[in-house]
Amino acid sequence: MNIKELLLNGQSFSDLLKQFSIDASDVKIQDEDVILNDQNLEHREIVKESICIEGRNKEGGIINFFGTLHYNLFNKLAVFEMQGFERVSKPVAC
Repeated sequence: MNIKELLLNGQSFSDLLKQFSIDASDVKIQDEDVILNDQNLEHREIVKESICIEGRNKEGGIINFFGTLHYNLFNKLAVFEMQGFERVSKPVAC
């Protein structure tokens, strides 16, 4: 199960996407594969990572959400604590 699926299990992340008119299929978590392939994960129950989540809204605008991801892969739980966001006209590397 990927991080996006874990976040979508919670109502608050889905509500955040709705506020910005972003469909769940138009969300990308930057460096998700790097986070999940971290060898130290198997020794830690709860992990905190600073991340950038990129979403594209219905008008084609891109919104980058910055914050902290709290997740527990053993219990299949994830929470995104947003610290800020930016609207951009074209994709940028987070």
